[in-house]
Amino acid sequence: MKIHFLGTAAAEGFPNAFCRCEHCLQARKLGGKNIRTRSSAIIDDVIKFDYSPDSYMQALRDNIDLGAIEHLLVTHTHSDHFNAYDLECRRAGIAHNLQHPMHIYGNDAVMYHTRVAIGRFAGERFAFHLLRPFETITVGDVLVTPLLADHDSMETCLLYVIEKDGKKLLYGHDSGWFPEATWAWLKGKNLDCAILDCTHGYTGKSRDRNHMCIETVLEAQREFRKENILKEEGRIVVTHFSHNSKLLHDEFDEIFKPAGVVVAYDGLILYI
Repeated sequence: MKIHFLGTAAAEGFPNAFCRCEHCLQARKLGGKNIRTRSSAIIDDVIKFDYSPDSYMQALRDNIDLGAIEHLLVTHTHSDHFNAYDLECRRAGIAHNLQHPMHIYGNDAVMYHTRVAIGRFAGERFAFHLLRPFETITVGDVLVTPLLADHDSMETCLLYVIEKDGKKLLYGHDSGWFPEATWAWLKGKNLDCAILDCTHGYTGKSRDRNHMCIETVLEAQREFRKENILKEEGRIVVTHFSHNSKLLHDEFDEIFKPAGVVVAYDGLILYI
């Protein structure tokens, strides 16, 4: 399974284009892995998590053919994760030589916003699929199970477990410490990889709400080991970083290296 990280920043990007804090100034100066766009990832070139406002630029930067995307799994409708109106660019007459529809999956809010934005262009170009937490579906040649996140009390935000060719991946953000129902489902699953939210730096909270911090990620790692959620050789990858973490890429890398946690950056490609 190939995982291509398109963006690894929280909602404001890193650096925040409006911000003059020392961390944003330093990120601009250093460039490279410190320049982070809004979070998204692609699996095996055909399954995309979320459609951020930066998707167009990310596709150009990484030479990605978005016309090849067959399935779009949306975690929630916050503006940094789902820019539904931009999908109009895939409609007939605007995008040519497409042989398949894009299947869009998500919660009730995702379905509503998508239909408002592009419903009139659906036809052969789009198909909409309403998901329910913990109900496994088949998506192409993979199994997908949406899980509950702890992120926004006004929306049923979702995490996703992808199973393909004996490999299992958790796309685990945006979320703070998982709800108990999600922990119960994950118990004993022996994942090969878990991608986790690390929006914050140090907060002093081992079970942060809404988003994870460094302490919460490390506590989640301990829970993964205790409950056989992650294989012994399985990897945890952290992403969705905010400039308010006050940490740059190398600093996150130094913090997580002793725990064997991988710090994602824009353009990173991993295989599991």
